Amino acid sequence: MTSATVDAPSQSRIAIASFIGTAIEFYDFYIYGTAAALVFGTLFFPSFSATAGTLAALATFAVGFIARPLGAILFGHFGDRLGRKRMLITSLLVMGISTVLIGCVPSFAAIGVAAPILLAVLRFLQGIGLGGEWGGAVLLATEYAPAGKRGLYSAYPQLGPAIGFALGNFLYLVLSASMSPESFTSWGWRIPFWASAVLLVVGFYIRMRIAETPVFRAAVAQAHQQARVPFLELLRRQPVVLILATLSFILAFTMFYTITTFCLTYATTQLHVDKTTMLTEAIVASLLMGAATLWFAAVSDRVGRRKLCITAAVLSGVWAFPLFWLIQTRQPILIGIAMTVGLVCFALLYGPMGAYFPELFRVRYRYSGSSFAYSAAGIIGGGISPLIATDVLARTHATTGVSWYLIGIAVLCLICLLFMAETRTADFTE
Repeated sequence: MTSATVDAPSQSRIAIASFIGTAIEFYDFYIYGTAAALVFGTLFFPSFSATAGTLAALATFAVGFIARPLGAILFGHFGDRLGRKRMLITSLLVMGISTVLIGCVPSFAAIGVAAPILLAVLRFLQGIGLGGEWGGAVLLATEYAPAGKRGLYSAYPQLGPAIGFALGNFLYLVLSASMSPESFTSWGWRIPFWASAVLLVVGFYIRMRIAETPVFRAAVAQAHQQARVPFLELLRRQPVVLILATLSFILAFTMFYTITTFCLTYATTQLHVDKTTMLTEAIVASLLMGAATLWFAAVSDRVGRRKLCITAAVLSGVWAFPLFWLIQTRQPILIGIAMTVGLVCFALLYGPMGAYFPELFRVRYRYSGSSFAYSAAGIIGGGISPLIATDVLARTHATTGVSWYLIGIAVLCLICLLFMAETRTADFTE
């Protein structure tokens, strides 16, 4: 079997089913990151200084990323053994329910130290669920894709960041405009978490109606194509590929969360840019990022994954200083340009990676390999990078160190990509 075909209605369901989960993933993670940057320091760490409170709140943000590799191993194991569909439904439920419950956690003033503990526990569970989401979603899309269109099909789940980020920003924008800062800090921040329940129900309904991927069904029919312990076999057979894939993807997380989380905090608290302005700019930039992600994913079917990813690494390093120079002007148009170009650099890397990662690993441990590389990269790129950027800014009172940090991550990505193979024409059934 060299390709997979499905009827037209099924293709539509596959597109939506693979997209909805990653949209919820980035919506959930973004609203948490925004709340951590804006209100969690005050609500859950009131005895800390402003900077220390923000760092403590962002540390709970990092907990979710630390949990993700564990979730990747867990969901990857059963995803490679039992199928993609079952794990996608389970990961969605764990992720979505944890998010809704975060919106219900009382403040420190109400229940004391139990508040930040509950916050961290739910964040950890959210990360466990998310650990199996992206890998399963890109496999669902690519293992249904016809020959020569894996990049295009992989764009479905890759649109999740743009939609989830824009939706989260839109809700915070509406809340900021419709309620006082006191009301928002008191209870308004909870609304986006509760609203996640709607996305959860829709996603669950859609995923219950999809069939298992034809590539996995074919693998099940051949007993030798299933590993007893997929993650251990992955470590034995493709350890170098796993390491290179993980390190190469750190840049995507670093760019995305530096721009969407750190820059929001920096612009609103240090530069005193109006929060509404920043949220509006972020919505526009994220929508343009989504269009760019779709375009680059499709282009990778013609020119290859590796070439586009290398270009993304170079451009990300080049943009590290102009990003902050433009934000520091406090001019809305220039801030919009800074964020848009940065997120397009992210899209140039993220778009092709949706097909690149699954193609790197054999079908018998593909869920484990894709999920773990993606999730492990998130620990540094998504969980630690905002902490490092906040700490560097607090120590130096300048963004120069943050720019050099971005350049360092871009160079690391570039080096790894130079040692990775092109996979556009690889046999996807082995």
